[in-house]
Amino acid sequence: MSSHSEPPRKPRVLVLFGGRSGEHAISCATAAGVLQAIDRDRYEVLPVGITRAGKWVRAVDDPDAWKLGEGRLPEVLDAAEEISIPLAAGDDVVRLADGETPPQQLGAVDVVFPLLHGPFGEDGTVQGLLELADLRYVGAGVLASAVGMDKHFMKLVLAGSDLPVGPYVVIRPGEWERSPQTWTDTVAGLGLPVFVKPARAGSSLGISRVDDLAQLPAAVAAAQEHDPKVIVEAGIVGREIECAVLGARPGERPRASLPGEIVVTSDEHSFYDFESKYLDESGVTLACPADLPEHVTAEIRELAVRTFEAVGAEGLSRVDVFVTPDERVIVNEINTMPGFTPFSMYPRMWERTGISYPELVDELLTLALERPTGLR
Repeated sequence: MSSHSEPPRKPRVLVLFGGRSGEHAISCATAAGVLQAIDRDRYEVLPVGITRAGKWVRAVDDPDAWKLGEGRLPEVLDAAEEISIPLAAGDDVVRLADGETPPQQLGAVDVVFPLLHGPFGEDGTVQGLLELADLRYVGAGVLASAVGMDKHFMKLVLAGSDLPVGPYVVIRPGEWERSPQTWTDTVAGLGLPVFVKPARAGSSLGISRVDDLAQLPAAVAAAQEHDPKVIVEAGIVGREIECAVLGARPGERPRASLPGEIVVTSDEHSFYDFESKYLDESGVTLACPADLPEHVTAEIRELAVRTFEAVGAEGLSRVDVFVTPDERVIVNEINTMPGFTPFSMYPRMWERTGISYPELVDELLTLALERPTGLR
């Protein structure tokens, strides 16, 4: 027997990004951040991009190639070769095939980091595929991802867990077209302003603020461009506060960061929209910790953890709340795969709470590697 043992193999991380949703470019930008932050001494990295058409391809391992820039939105482009992941139990080898020559084995994968935002990635679909493949992955499972993506069912689950949510109505596919006047009257009952949103989209895509009911048809149409199901939420007078949640270590509860507050300082943005989130950094500032009374900060952190637990989230989530002038805290939504771009609030809030970006990436991978596959 040799006295020279082989050094242990580094865990192999498949970083998955791009995808079919309208948030393709944001997913690429998130990947740029993670590829730059991941500790290459501890992990081996295999970047895989999903094209807008849904094809999985080998992606260049260069953070700069995936960053957002002035007038530039990164995109995963088609390639002759296609990545396939194993769907048979006990097979963890990823393969690369071009349809003509025998598939090339790219080696075993220990954990997948799915940096996908929006439908076909953040909504439980890719999570279901990874469950079928018996592959560990970062973040929420199938049900929590689906509930977190669908604002309608999210609010039902949160209200069912005695968490405070604001007034809203849901316009299901086809309902607006059948009776626009009925729905206009229903929305009027919420009071103005209202926010009209796609039920299953993120990154502020397709969201409109409606101050006059005459604006409602156009707002519904804008939301329907992203999702046939639309949610209309009553405008809540209050401050918008965010809180980052990190999954639990065994025997512990999930952890909540110090809350942060987004302050839109540019006159060009009437609310925290897509452009102010990702392209116009000068138009927003992050105050973290948010300037709040101590008891309100404590309540926000507790409600964020309870929201995380209510949907059965894992790994990471960002919980957004409103704080009203009389200090009531109302849960707006949970995002089970918040962005990791340089503009993103999730890593910035943890940084202010004492966990750096690279430490955060490492902790998320550790949590994913430690959890079992299958039902849990």
